[in-house]
Amino acid sequence: MQYGICNLSIVPLRNEPSDPSELVSQVLYGEIFKIIEQRKKWSKIRLAFDSYEGWIDNKQYIEISEENYKTIDRENIKLSTDLVEFIEDENQQIFPISIGSTLNGLTLINHLYDGSSIQNQLEKSNIIQIAFLYLNSPYLWGGKTPFGIDCSGFTQMVYKLNGYKLLRDASQQATQGEALSFIEESEPGDLAFFDNSEGTIIHVGIIMEDNYIIHAHGKVRIDRLDHSGIYNVDKNEHTHKLRVIKKVI
Repeated sequence: MQYGICNLSIVPLRNEPSDPSELVSQVLYGEIFKIIEQRKKWSKIRLAFDSYEGWIDNKQYIEISEENYKTIDRENIKLSTDLVEFIEDENQQIFPISIGSTLNGLTLINHLYDGSSIQNQLEKSNIIQIAFLYLNSPYLWGGKTPFGIDCSGFTQMVYKLNGYKLLRDASQQATQGEALSFIEESEPGDLAFFDNSEGTIIHVGIIMEDNYIIHAHGKVRIDRLDHSGIYNVDKNEHTHKLRVIKKVI
């Protein structure tokens, strides 16, 4: 088994080993992973944080030892908390990284970082505050940053920045936590899941106070939430059908 770390700002994680292939997620700076299949130009990886799999370009990461992988994986994750900050490499060149980038491997890859960070769990009350940092971020299938993010990438990153682990896809996240019977039982920071006509979970958002929800739909936005689902305040119609509310923390 081989291991790697992302030493660039953002690396696309693709469904197939091809540049035109579907973007299924992103690997942010500092994330570590196992290399489960390697080809001439591409590697299939499994991320340490959520076990998500996909293909990345071999030019967009560096290999690390199993010992270094395990050392970083054992540590409490340390994340950047500014929307954009800068890394300085060994040649004193700088490049930007996005909020939620992992900083545990800085010494290993000989990079410097002088921005703000967090390494411990926050109170649940901080979830909405962190969520607001992504407000109006454009929707991007597979995205995980303020420059493009999907619904489950949004919830995962907000929870991650608060010190909690969510799986990557909405359908996976719906398997976590405790189901609530009514909206009235929920608290700000709980998750609401929505399904399609076939009963498949296709969307997720974060519940706010007073029956509001923040979620990624076109952009990260705030809408009304009722027993039917999400009521879009711009379209004046329901856009998502409520399936279940979950208390994860």
